[in-house]
Amino acid sequence: MITVSADLLSAQLDSVFRAWGFSQDHAQTCTQVMVETDLRGIDSHGAGMLSAYDAWWRDGKINSRADIRVVRDLPGLCAIDADCCLGHPPAIMAMELAMEKARQQGVGVAVVGRSNHFGAAGYYAQMAAEQGLIGIATSSTPGPLMVPTFGRQPRLGSNPLAFAAPAQKGKPIVVDIATTTVAFGKVTIARRAGKALPEGWSLDEEGRPLTDSERAYQTRAITPLGGDRTLGSHKGYGLAVMVEVLSSVMTGALLSGHVPQTGELSDTPNIGHFLMALDPAGTRGSGAAFGIDIDHLTTLLRATKPIDPAQPVLVPGDPEHEASARRRVEGIPMLPALVQEIRDVAERSGVPFLL
Repeated sequence: MITVSADLLSAQLDSVFRAWGFSQDHAQTCTQVMVETDLRGIDSHGAGMLSAYDAWWRDGKINSRADIRVVRDLPGLCAIDADCCLGHPPAIMAMELAMEKARQQGVGVAVVGRSNHFGAAGYYAQMAAEQGLIGIATSSTPGPLMVPTFGRQPRLGSNPLAFAAPAQKGKPIVVDIATTTVAFGKVTIARRAGKALPEGWSLDEEGRPLTDSERAYQTRAITPLGGDRTLGSHKGYGLAVMVEVLSSVMTGALLSGHVPQTGELSDTPNIGHFLMALDPAGTRGSGAAFGIDIDHLTTLLRATKPIDPAQPVLVPGDPEHEASARRRVEGIPMLPALVQEIRDVAERSGVPFLL
């Protein structure tokens, strides 16, 4: 592993985005979300995505000079056209608008269409929690990855779902999950490291378990959360369908890369996001009362007797909070293969390699 400081990684990513023609604000937003994601230990969705973004930008799938704008605005709901921008700036804009509406009337929703990959969904949900609100974020993905229960052909994306709730004294609860057994980025990490996959993550063309990470990277067929029907894959599949409705059907986006009218795969970028904020003061009278009970809930969960005393029961978000505190001091660890990918992107973009 090679360790990189957050400031150095920020400078590297920002220089690449600026070289691609992103505005200063959009470049800073993409950089901030990606670096914060790496700091939280979600290595699959931070700088590890840069080479994919580079390929999409060079293929004309990312508009670096996008005009992001609100196209419909109702008291509790608005719709945003991302103009094929990378997904981080329009998702930030959407959650900010959702939070504004929630402060005014208790709940606010903003949806985004014609967007691209927006990184880790948990970042946007946690934005709301840091403002004393409940945050929910979902997104469709560029193409099919999930093989539905009983199927052997990818149909849906990894379709992430995130939820965050603020505490009064402690850290917020943050749930950030792919509705597949793992995010595809975990397959990419295993491939970079030359490691085999655990059985149950990926399937071959016949629907059989696949552990070769190189083949799995090419096959791009991931099981629903649960792995198989016996272990509840129908629940992960059902959650993915729910995310597809909120993120794609609500926004008019592609259906995990499929054209809705024909079912054919499309090369045109059109990913959708769903961002929601709720003000708990609307039902509890004050945000403080809600936050105090969140603290009680997390205390109750952590008091659960563990199987192994060396591994206490955690609350969703604990690993990310701990990783963030550690990595801000020690730096962000990166595989040499990822560092080389970033070097290659920097060279193609005509900017100095800083790492």
